[in-house]
Amino acid sequence: MGNVQYVPCLSVGFDEDVNGRDAPLLPAAGWPVGFSPAGANSAALHVVRVQAKKRRRALSSARGFQSSTMSLYRNSAWFLKGMTEFTRTAFLSASKRFVEKDLEVSMAGRSFMITGANSGIGKATAMAIAKRGGTIHMVCRNKDKAEEARADIVKETGNKEVYVHILDLSETKKVWEFAEAFKRKYKALNVLINNAGSIMSQRDMNAEGLEKSFATNVLGVYILTKSLIPLLEKSTDPRVITVSSGGMLVQKLRTGNLQSDRGRYDGTMVYAQHKRQQVVMTEQLAKTHTNVHFSVMHPGWVDTPAVANAMPDFHRSMKDSLRTPEQGADTVVWLAVSDAATTNPSGRFYQDRKMVSTHLPLAWTYSSPLEEQKLMSLLEDLAKTFQPH
Repeated sequence: MGNVQYVPCLSVGFDEDVNGRDAPLLPAAGWPVGFSPAGANSAALHVVRVQAKKRRRALSSARGFQSSTMSLYRNSAWFLKGMTEFTRTAFLSASKRFVEKDLEVSMAGRSFMITGANSGIGKATAMAIAKRGGTIHMVCRNKDKAEEARADIVKETGNKEVYVHILDLSETKKVWEFAEAFKRKYKALNVLINNAGSIMSQRDMNAEGLEKSFATNVLGVYILTKSLIPLLEKSTDPRVITVSSGGMLVQKLRTGNLQSDRGRYDGTMVYAQHKRQQVVMTEQLAKTHTNVHFSVMHPGWVDTPAVANAMPDFHRSMKDSLRTPEQGADTVVWLAVSDAATTNPSGRFYQDRKMVSTHLPLAWTYSSPLEEQKLMSLLEDLAKTFQPH
């Protein structure tokens, strides 16, 4: 229960209801002994109501101020952190401590599934792994763009073991169908890289009635990963890497509005919340599937088509400071191929080949184990709803 405000003869507290409004809460003990609402003087009750209303307004204002102040702090702290850690210059500085031999490996005989592999970080990741002899399964939405990217990768690397699979991760039933078909066709998958993501400028729904960016960024990732875990577990040195975003640092896990159907829709903040959910998902899956090494990472601020389209003002103002796709993909590749990566515990968050915190200092973004389990339960229930029988 929230802070309790005491007024003559009764005790009423206020907490937020599901819409974020102040809702009255009665104490567990109910009315004080000897007090009868029916027999109370009407004038006294009027005073009580007025006082309670004033306190409710004051509490609401205080909460609003606290919330806006915390949002301002989080955003300011995030931007300052970004300017010092997420830029191209920051990558060049961090790379001075990289161990070159970590990536001097052959991936011949190992298979990698990469979603969103036709451009940006996904394509750069596919290119780097193909150069090391790995078999690449490109999972893309657009066939023409995917085939063009495949041709580039084969030409650049000389590796013809590059395969295109067409899938829109926002189409929930098709994610299930794709994963089940892949398991029937292929006998091994060593590494799954969840890279594809979506930032929507306005709320949109998929054919199953789910908000599209949630379907792509969270539920699609959950279904693809969970469905492929049995295949991964049968393979040597199995790994799952999810490309998250530093934007999640400004978000606390919220499970009460997964479809973003309440309040004003802010695509950037919705995306950041989804990236927080990906971090929690990774941590939880690592606990329950100990035979697979899970990791989640932030690539920094990267110059990709997705950033240019979704955040044009940010892209324009920061263009000279943005990392190249290859720099953004570096930690993904390191997590996917290096022996060093799996010496670290499973379920951790990375930036520039180093484990880092998933929270800004003093930002109040920690969630309870109960809330984290609630997210996983909700995802499992939703996933089963669309599972083909």
